Amino acid sequence: MRDEEKDQRGRPGLPRWALGALSGLLAGFVALAVAELVAAAVRPKSSPVIAVGGASIDATPAAVKDWAIRHFGTDDKLVLQLGILVVLAVMALVLGVLAARCRRAGAAGLLLFGAVGAAAAVSRPDSTGGTDALPAVVGAMAGALLLYVLVGRLTEARRSPASTCGSVTEEAGDGLHASGGWDRRGFVLAAASAAAASAAVGAVGRSLNASRGNDAIASRRKVVLPSPGSPAQPVPDRAGPRVPGISPFFTPNDDFYRVDTALVVPRVDATAWRLRIHGKGVRRPAVYSFDDLLRRELVERDVTLTCVSNEVGGPYVGNARWIGVRLADLLAECGVRPPSRGGPADQLVSRSVDGMTIGSPVEDVMDGRDAMLALGMNGEPLPFEHGFPARMVVPGLYGFVSACKWIEDLQLTTFATYDPYWVKRGWARRAPIKTQSRIDTPEPFGRPRAGTVMVAGVAWAQHRGIDKVEVRIDDGPWQEARLAAEDTRDTWRQWSLPWQATKGSHTLTVRATDRTGAVQTDKRTSTIPDGASGWHSVVVTVE
Repeated sequence: MRDEEKDQRGRPGLPRWALGALSGLLAGFVALAVAELVAAAVRPKSSPVIAVGGASIDATPAAVKDWAIRHFGTDDKLVLQLGILVVLAVMALVLGVLAARCRRAGAAGLLLFGAVGAAAAVSRPDSTGGTDALPAVVGAMAGALLLYVLVGRLTEARRSPASTCGSVTEEAGDGLHASGGWDRRGFVLAAASAAAASAAVGAVGRSLNASRGNDAIASRRKVVLPSPGSPAQPVPDRAGPRVPGISPFFTPNDDFYRVDTALVVPRVDATAWRLRIHGKGVRRPAVYSFDDLLRRELVERDVTLTCVSNEVGGPYVGNARWIGVRLADLLAECGVRPPSRGGPADQLVSRSVDGMTIGSPVEDVMDGRDAMLALGMNGEPLPFEHGFPARMVVPGLYGFVSACKWIEDLQLTTFATYDPYWVKRGWARRAPIKTQSRIDTPEPFGRPRAGTVMVAGVAWAQHRGIDKVEVRIDDGPWQEARLAAEDTRDTWRQWSLPWQATKGSHTLTVRATDRTGAVQTDKRTSTIPDGASGWHSVVVTVE
């Protein structure tokens, strides 16, 4: 019987290659489980999946990243991790089939994957050194050993004991479909034991990793934000028109967009967190604790943030009430002067705990706008997803040149001598937010009824302000929309226009004019390198 294995009692079973593939899959499972456990002892971010995922993000061209954000939104990281696991599973199956023919080659393949994971871990910007390689190395060794043992259980009774790669006796067959017996019971016991053990090891590793964030969670729960010394002005009553379907004036924290490169949200213990300010032109370098910042005068401001990956009409813009410390005051205390006052540094590089670097113009940070080191968002300490314990907020700049989350370091330097993360990948060094507007209602391809239809949405031009919004129906004239009251020039502005809709298909288009008199351009550009531009349009069918 050439197509199936027979056990030592002569019973038919699965082909040898299928049993090898199963062995490879189990070995891969064990390798990941052991790596997870070791990562819990070393550093959670040294996990091979996280390290390889981070390296993949860094190596991905900007256009591909932008495509992923457009199509997967905030689920892009989950899709990446699932993709990595699928690739690892396929490679484990292939290595298992290879091991069925040559045990040494299959085991060596697993060790090679471990070396790739180790290299990825030690190359990460936040790597702590050679110990970050341990999870991948130890996990690969455990997986390779298991694969070697499991495939050994498939060895035919008549195979030469010294043979592990292809040099089989004539009775043994071709190494994939053998005529000799195999140890069914031993294989099943070994495979079942490995599966159970790896499940237990993986569970322990995940539990330990989760427990390492408990101190951070506890530290956030203990935070009581003091009343701001400079509170935000009350929002005007007419800042938010009551139009069904329009975005709320303040974006709830749970709905606020999140676009970053962190595969796992950092959980930072505020009691151990420190912020260092140093670099070119810093006459008095300083280190601040979280409590140091809380004891300072806090400012509270309403600021709309926008991601540079936001397409025309996209969702990656949100408005929140932030509370924090004036960034200009911190820098001035350290002796920093902006270039306009003779300062030698024109770039402020902020670094996150995960190694992300973001460069902001020193002049913009210190020109009097409400740039801050934010500690709170919409009346509560920053959520972990949005940067707890501290993040930067700079009105008027896209997030990739200002909004560093989980910040721990501020370095003064120059644009000529240092390129931050996104600049190295083809994005602009300087990126003020472009004047944009969006139709929230009616929705694209909506089917409103004939009669009065309220067209409404939001427009933004942070740090310049919005002075006018116009709507065009099909190819008709531009009609000025009704603007809601302005909160500040750093927040978006809502608008509405009653439209006497007639039956049929119609195209609605919107444009805004900012306070400088500049009209939103109709020229369509992509998000790369400094933000999208163009008019937002929706097509509806009136019934």
